[in-house]
Amino acid sequence: MSKGPTPAMRQFYDMKAQYPGCVLFFQMGDFYETFGEDAELVARELDITLTSRGRTMEGERMPLAGVPIHAGEAYIARLVKKGYRVAVCDQVEDPKKAKGVVKRDVVRVITPGTVIDSAMLHTAGQSYLMGLSVSKKGKRLGLAFLDITTGEFFITSCRSEDAADLTSAVDRHMPSECVVPEDSPGWIPRILKERGVVVTSYDPYHFTRDASINLLCSQFSVASLEGFGCAGMEEGVCAAGGCLAYAKETQKSELSHIRTISAMVPSGTMVLDSITLRNLELVRGIREGSDSTLLAVLDRTRTAMGGRQLRSDIIAPLIDKAGIEERLDALEYLFNEPMQRTSLRESLHRFSDIERIAGRISYGNAGPRDLVTLRDSLVRIPVIRGACIPRGDTPLPDALASCIEGMSTHDTIVSLIASALTDEPPVLVKTGGVIRDGYDPRLDELRSISHSGKDWIAGFQQEERERTGIKSLKIAYNKVFGYYIEVTKANLHLVPPDYIRKQTMSNGERYTLPVLQEMEAKISNAEEHLTAMEAEIFSEIITALNEHVSALQETARNIGRIDVFASLAEVAALYGYVRPIIEDSGRLLISDGRHPVVERSLESGFVPNDAELDTGGTQILIITGANMAGKSTYMREVALICIMAQMGCFVPADQAVIGITDRIFTRVGAFDDLASGQSTFMVEMIELANILNNVTDRSLVILDEIGRGTSTLDGYSIARAVLEYLHGRGKSGPRTLFATHFHEIVEVESDLKRAKNYHFAVRETGSDVIFLRKLIPGATDRSYGIHVARLAGVPKPVSARAEDILSIERTRVMSTERGKTPRYTQMLLIDAPGGVKETTDPVLIELRNLDPDSMTPREALAKLYELQKKAQ
Repeated sequence: MSKGPTPAMRQFYDMKAQYPGCVLFFQMGDFYETFGEDAELVARELDITLTSRGRTMEGERMPLAGVPIHAGEAYIARLVKKGYRVAVCDQVEDPKKAKGVVKRDVVRVITPGTVIDSAMLHTAGQSYLMGLSVSKKGKRLGLAFLDITTGEFFITSCRSEDAADLTSAVDRHMPSECVVPEDSPGWIPRILKERGVVVTSYDPYHFTRDASINLLCSQFSVASLEGFGCAGMEEGVCAAGGCLAYAKETQKSELSHIRTISAMVPSGTMVLDSITLRNLELVRGIREGSDSTLLAVLDRTRTAMGGRQLRSDIIAPLIDKAGIEERLDALEYLFNEPMQRTSLRESLHRFSDIERIAGRISYGNAGPRDLVTLRDSLVRIPVIRGACIPRGDTPLPDALASCIEGMSTHDTIVSLIASALTDEPPVLVKTGGVIRDGYDPRLDELRSISHSGKDWIAGFQQEERERTGIKSLKIAYNKVFGYYIEVTKANLHLVPPDYIRKQTMSNGERYTLPVLQEMEAKISNAEEHLTAMEAEIFSEIITALNEHVSALQETARNIGRIDVFASLAEVAALYGYVRPIIEDSGRLLISDGRHPVVERSLESGFVPNDAELDTGGTQILIITGANMAGKSTYMREVALICIMAQMGCFVPADQAVIGITDRIFTRVGAFDDLASGQSTFMVEMIELANILNNVTDRSLVILDEIGRGTSTLDGYSIARAVLEYLHGRGKSGPRTLFATHFHEIVEVESDLKRAKNYHFAVRETGSDVIFLRKLIPGATDRSYGIHVARLAGVPKPVSARAEDILSIERTRVMSTERGKTPRYTQMLLIDAPGGVKETTDPVLIELRNLDPDSMTPREALAKLYELQKKAQ
């Protein structure tokens, strides 16, 4: 008959039943142990040894895998990063005082979206937990995003019938985990998982209107949510309720640092869908691990708060002219004050992540070093203020002045931490040595007892040496035997009769005395109380600081905003950016614009280009030209300049006039979505449908190679119909850049009055082609695809045969079209193979023999008229 589980294992089974779906880290002494399937998973995922101990309920050997508690956070972090949920079950009772089995309880559940420990966070960027709810009629989705590390909390909504809206929101904010009601439609978890989000089903009750409003009002100590701008966003409020309930349940905490919520209204910022975010590589490169992003170019922030704020600005550019101008004013001020900017950035570099430290204070897991780094940051706030004092007669811009006014010096916090904590405390409170001498009389008394006790031990050792005549006698200590007197074998004959034997060693004996035992008890008791009292005092300090969390969060946000201003001003100065002119118009004028990312990677220099678009004028640019000529780079460049301008940044151009854009749509590149059974062409058409169904006259549309995934005739027909649709929206339409290799389509310029042909010039030198990267008016009928194929390494027999076929086709087309007016106006700079051929044309002969350097301007002009007459 097999024995039943031990009391400790019964505890394990009970806890495991309460937290299904979690890996249970079960504290046993100095280790976190995992058992059964958890142990097999942990051993596999963390590459640690799998052993066994005892028996399962079925009588089989119990798999076991454990990690030391002091290293537990690192192992848990690795599991959470892989998408697992970990329940941490600690001993909540002192084993020395326990009667029977030690009491244990789950103190927190760590999930991908609720990581708050600094050691587990792999980035200084946002770490969002997402909540999602479905409206009563099922037509809208409510979305909530909570960064538990900083307290940032906001809601938004999107249409449920359009999955692209949901994927766009996910790609903008990149949540680690999403909490959804258990009765959610199946397509929602599927889409979230495809975007790499861990999906957690949760009790639908927490997403109901009443439960959500009650929880949120209680959290923020208000009677109504109307003051937060949440009116009319019921589905978003429901998502926030479920999100917050889940966070509080897993963290076993009130999360008091979450003190406000905001509504992100889609009409308040430029809309950038997931396709545009991907194609423009705003914050994440298309290729895994690539840092060729706009964020990488612009991010010279010196603080974690600034880095998070900059990312938020990039993915949500403003569409309010006044708001954009305020940011540009602040940026221009710092741009024009390089010494002030340098001083400010140097001071910012020394700031810790105040926002996350405030979150840990509220949560209760801030460590001693967190508080010291917080103090060291706060004492530098007067330096930041001093660096922003206006120079001369130029007043401080409103946005910058508002940030300065919003930062408190937090003298109370600085004073408390400075007086209470040692200058270089240990990482953990339980190590001791955290609280400064003189801060608490009770602690000082215990330390005195502890120190005097150790002094007594040293004096007692000397007394016993003199009393016994044993010069090598020593008093030592270990955790098992406490204090003891050690005597070597050679001196055992000198041991006094009152010595009490404790342990026999190979090289001697260990003894004790009643007086030594009595002092040992005093010292041990004092040190035990000392550690407990330090922990108690530190807890009181955390409680006192908790009252200042809201003010700390406000200071952190203002420091982050100042950091962004200084960073963007620094980038503008380094890379030669200029302040754009912002208009509430349909104009888009860019003089010598440059791609902000591509230009940073080119050693030979970037060739700038102009852009001139107007919703009521030149609304559409039809761009033709060679493969690799720079069409895609140019179109992305225009879009990125618009985004930079509307986020309040200077732009890479000589001049720029930006009529505010409400949305940017892109259809660039192609890929299969085989997982959902969609071909390249189907994906292209879905993306095109999204653009055409949502575009407005204030949008910017970028279309590259529409219709190339099907037959030439079908593709041309679709491309032309799209152009006509975008053009035919009344007397104006969306500003559009339309790149194509359907050369026949350039004929629409004569039919669509707001469409103009442009192309990228090339220079032919014999069999070679030089891409000049310059956009010029007119069209071209050549794509130089065979030349690109050669550059890519296509075997010579293939490229040579392609040249032959191309020559045959050109001859056929020319014979068919002989006598027709040419449709194309490309400027080609051609060097004939083998040099210039001989000619008998008298005009060319005379032109070749001219010596322009020896002619006066009048003579040259006269000769030009003469040659023209001869040529006619």
